[in-house]
Amino acid sequence: QVTLVESGGGLVQAGGSLRLSCTASGGTDSLLAVGWFRQPPGMEREFVAAIGWIIGVRNYADSAKGRFTISRDYAKNTMVLGINNIAPEDTAVYFCAASATMYGDLSVYTASRNYDYWGQGTQVTVSS
Repeated sequence: QVTLVESGGGLVQAGGSLRLSCTASGGTDSLLAVGWFRQPPGMEREFVAAIGWIIGVRNYADSAKGRFTISRDYAKNTMVLGINNIAPEDTAVYFCAASATMYGDLSVYTASRNYDYWGQGTQVTVSS
């Protein structure tokens, strides 16, 4: 059983940068992909970015390309989502997720149903 814990959320001013971290523990040797999702107020959860846990290949939602960067430190069991030029529309609860299921293509990990483990979420609020 893998446990994920996010950190780094909070109140940030538009135009600034933010770094969200997610630490995994327990059974991490089984992981194949990790990702970030977010849920804006009153909206459904949406995909932000994913990265292969071992090979490091990245995939981004179109809305995340250019301002978001996903990375992972395999040795430290952590992954990071960096957000530059943050905007009010980035206000959301951000969740990290991990999958131990092989689907053969990183593009499959854009769907929340393909993840096995979830963090509790961290709130990001952007003021204009």
